[in-house]
Amino acid sequence: MSDTKTDTETDVRATGIDICVQHARDMLASQLEKIKGKGYDFAPQFRQMTIQLYLAGVMWRCSESLGISDARDYAFTALETMLISDGMKKKQAQERIVFLNNMSRVEGGDTHAIWIGHEAVLNDDSLVEIFDEYRNEIRVSGSLWRFYEHGKKIMFIGGATAAFITVWAVTIFLPKTEGIDVLAAGLLAATLVVIPTFLVGLMIYRAKIKKATPPTLPPS
Repeated sequence: MSDTKTDTETDVRATGIDICVQHARDMLASQLEKIKGKGYDFAPQFRQMTIQLYLAGVMWRCSESLGISDARDYAFTALETMLISDGMKKKQAQERIVFLNNMSRVEGGDTHAIWIGHEAVLNDDSLVEIFDEYRNEIRVSGSLWRFYEHGKKIMFIGGATAAFITVWAVTIFLPKTEGIDVLAAGLLAATLVVIPTFLVGLMIYRAKIKKATPPTLPPS
């Protein structure tokens, strides 16, 4: 009897991946339609991570319905298969699953996204519920992410430009300067652009976070 049960679960595990992945795709398609007109503006990394954790929850419940004993871990295996089938390289998918598995746990249980996914049913508003919770969270907003990306470009382009102009000027006006000194001058010029830009960006970031965080009221 035990051998029969084991053989049955082995058969289910072999076919369950495809079942769970297809179920997750169906769920995602129905949810994306619901969030399309909501006007969410999240950082791409946050949006991607949230959806993937949500899908892990969806496949967790699907695995349970198939009678998989280690349904939660099996769900992440199914998610890895889904990522690979969507074009991600196997090693990258494995690293992504390790990251997602770590992010799926908080002290005392599972993160909100994976648990909502576990409880979700087709055509409900479960993904909307998750994103609505973070709509006004500046730390995961698209505007802050764009500010960060623009800041990186400014530091890179500005630093490179300053270094090039300095190296060119030293080479033209001080032709006897040794190569190492020319390089050092270029690096110093780049640093004088990059560091102030970084500090200004950090100040703006802190100001945005402080503005978005409501003050704590003293106890009455």
